[in-house]
Amino acid sequence: MNEENNKFWSGRFEQPPHELFELLNASISFDWRLAPYDIQGSIAHAHMLAGIGVLTKEESEQVENGLGQIMTEIAQGDFELLLADEDIHSAIEKRLIEIIGDTGKKLHTARSRNDQVATGLALYIQDQVRQHLTDITWLLESILKQAQSGESVILPGYTHLQRAQPVLLAHHFLAYYEMFSRDYIRFWRVLEAARVMPLGAGALAGVNYPINREETAAELGFERPGVNSIDDVSNRDFALDYLSAASNLSVHLSRLAAELILWTSAEFGYAEIADAFSSGSSIMPQKKNADACELIRARAAKVAANHQGLTSLLTGLPLAYNKDMQEDKLYVFDTTDTLLVTIPVMAEMVVTLEINAERMRTAAEEGFTLATDVADYLAGKGIPFRDAHRIVGQLVRKCIDENKKLDQLTQDDLQKASPVFDDSYYQLVDLQAAVERKDSYGGTAPRRVAEQLADAAQRLEGIKKALTELE
Repeated sequence: MNEENNKFWSGRFEQPPHELFELLNASISFDWRLAPYDIQGSIAHAHMLAGIGVLTKEESEQVENGLGQIMTEIAQGDFELLLADEDIHSAIEKRLIEIIGDTGKKLHTARSRNDQVATGLALYIQDQVRQHLTDITWLLESILKQAQSGESVILPGYTHLQRAQPVLLAHHFLAYYEMFSRDYIRFWRVLEAARVMPLGAGALAGVNYPINREETAAELGFERPGVNSIDDVSNRDFALDYLSAASNLSVHLSRLAAELILWTSAEFGYAEIADAFSSGSSIMPQKKNADACELIRARAAKVAANHQGLTSLLTGLPLAYNKDMQEDKLYVFDTTDTLLVTIPVMAEMVVTLEINAERMRTAAEEGFTLATDVADYLAGKGIPFRDAHRIVGQLVRKCIDENKKLDQLTQDDLQKASPVFDDSYYQLVDLQAAVERKDSYGGTAPRRVAEQLADAAQRLEGIKKALTELE
């Protein structure tokens, strides 16, 4: 063997890796993040090896102490990351051998980098999901607080970004509460998917030792080991599930961010974002830009791209492990970095948002948001809804031409449109009354919104309790 080739796998090779291939092949520049999880997995593996007699108790303790020293070196920034080490797993093993000698060479018995890496990534994702669940809970709490404060505030609801019908602000915020509640559930499912342990699958076929995978799984906090060794090393569904949940969440963050950008513009004037989450202009002194919202909106595109990237990477790969899968972590790590910022920023930005209730109500009174109520009024008097729709459309046109609101139409105007109109029309075109009429289940009527607020508060308590039990 060429002495320059000191890779763990170098026995059958006569030449060392070309420096360009080494640059392409190495993942240590990004997979160093898995170091704590690799060490955690290696300690559990050493315990199992001692249990089946591959290591003595003293050797197992040597391994554990050596790995503990490496963990300290990493935490203190004293661990050297070398391109020649390829990946963090090999780097840790090499350093372990330097510290404890030949006993360190026994640690890789009954495992492969294939199951080792998959186990580290699964542990990493579990940790990140726990943090995301905590942050989503914070976001839900922030949204609920704004909803509770807006229980009596009326604003126009929109379709096609045009004023449509009046709704309660609480109802509007609770729509986002529902979105992020679904995201919370999705991440719980990711946690479940990531708690199937690959370790012990070996390269793909299992191993030639009587290993106790259940014991190792229990020590590492997995629910169970995987049941098929080929699937164990080739499965990245848990990473795809993670990126899918992250993409859904980021879409919802982006929608809320886009709405806050509109609401805080001078044209809407519905709200004001705290200065702490805004930026100014280098040339225009008057500017207060909703840059936090814009960046959250932009980063949603990155998360969606990461999900698509890993999907594309895995498409068409034959079983079992392929080197392509080394790149999976790039998509996961970048997504984690994004969510660890965007969720807390949105949570704090929402809870510190200042609402302009008067401006919202004024906007709801404009734009003919009660036109549907008038059409329903006519339908209730026996006019087919399609005819009622046309009649009200003509009244709206008349109001536009004469610069009037619906409640400014005279009895004469109404009678010309339809003889079924009477004085009750003027109680009809009242904003508060219109909201109260939306009393169907899930609607915006105050009674229904009160039910929704109570339900949301109760669910939030359940979420907090589940998080406490998870810890």
